[in-house]
Amino acid sequence: MLSLLTPLVLAQANPIAIPITPPPVITQPAPTIGDTPQELKVVQPVRPLPGQLDQIPVFNSNSPELIFNEGIILSTLPSIGMGHPYAHLNHPFRGRFDVFAHHVVQASPEGKTLYLGVLLFNGSRQDATVEILQGASSLTSPDALFIDLPPVVENNDGNVFAGPGSRVTNDVLRGKRQTDYPDKFVIPAGQSRMLINQPLPVNYTPVPGQPPPIRLPRNGFSAYLRLNTNVPIHAASMAMYAPQNSLGVEQAPRLADWENLLKTANLMQPRDRIPRNSQRRIYSRVAGVSIGSQWQATITDDNSQKLTIPEPGQGFSYPISALEGGRMGTGQNQSAPMAVRYPDTAYESHGNYGVQYSLTLPLVNNTNRNQTVDLTVETPLKFNDAPNDQLTFLVPPAVNVFFRGTVRFSYTDRRGQTNNRYYHLVQRRGQKGENLVSLDLKPGEARTVQVDLLYPPDATPPQLLTVRTR
Repeated sequence: MLSLLTPLVLAQANPIAIPITPPPVITQPAPTIGDTPQELKVVQPVRPLPGQLDQIPVFNSNSPELIFNEGIILSTLPSIGMGHPYAHLNHPFRGRFDVFAHHVVQASPEGKTLYLGVLLFNGSRQDATVEILQGASSLTSPDALFIDLPPVVENNDGNVFAGPGSRVTNDVLRGKRQTDYPDKFVIPAGQSRMLINQPLPVNYTPVPGQPPPIRLPRNGFSAYLRLNTNVPIHAASMAMYAPQNSLGVEQAPRLADWENLLKTANLMQPRDRIPRNSQRRIYSRVAGVSIGSQWQATITDDNSQKLTIPEPGQGFSYPISALEGGRMGTGQNQSAPMAVRYPDTAYESHGNYGVQYSLTLPLVNNTNRNQTVDLTVETPLKFNDAPNDQLTFLVPPAVNVFFRGTVRFSYTDRRGQTNNRYYHLVQRRGQKGENLVSLDLKPGEARTVQVDLLYPPDATPPQLLTVRTR
């Protein structure tokens, strides 16, 4: 049980300041989006993606996505001594685990500032040393606005992003830890510390005597951190309005304020949509502990250590973030299972937000002619159990964006030099992918390509990794 006598550690309880990098100036226009797109049928087999998720648990805080009240969003603490026991899932984290949070805050009609806090609690009799291996967090405004970007922008410097999910996954993909996160800190036995204590400002000032507008402005927040602890600890995400001092000035919540909220508050209201597995499927949002932080695979032919390139003019694909209701004809559901969850939240971590896909393709040209092989990522229309040798694209693609994020391609050129190419992609529903990497292979030549991405929040799965021979 939390002790309200826990001393406040200012370095860990103060809000984490997020460095602001201005977005790049993009002169290339966004794609033209038509009102009546035409369907384009492409014969292209989709194969199940080899490999599987690892067993690293993820504190997965995404439901409700929209928050505009105080309360507990997700708690894995024990329920003993808590005012609302059913708000606590009693699941400890040991060793490696990740923390993911993605929420949108709506302005308060009174103009108050809402804070989002992630608390770590050490209920053991031994001090806990928590290492932050990588970690990033971002607000939509002012840090990562949803700016219009072309379908493909080279992003080797890491300065291209659109939205907080795009920015956070871009940083973690590069192994970054934002400077305001320490490399490690200690939680004494029986005490707690704040991992995140973040104001979620929304630019809205109430006008005296006038009702607030029907739709109040909003701001978003995303965070992904990879942690390690030497003793079991628990975690909780919460939302709280900034306390005021005697002069009515807002102050950052103290550790004791968060501990009191955790002991007395109920689950965040209103709740998100309840999941439903039926013809009118509702996936709902995730709140719980999902199992799986990374999907690693080496993609080869059956009983081989190489992947034979397609025949000239042909291609094949592998799904990224396939899910129940979107298996793309492979019979494969990649969604991370839930170790614990609230009954009214998602059955699985559909979409695998924050999961890193690390895919190795040892390509080989088994023909007697030079061949050019192209690799791309694309977003055809989703299907489930239909034949998996035909994909449907829209020309032009639909209006709604289905993917915003950075993909890394690593390969060795003929001079023996390693190339790491980063591309920020914006893909809309039904969009055929542009060629990202092209390799010229001599007869019998083998070349390995490594593809890495963290599946970004605000994306809609699945996507395909496609290999084509010209």
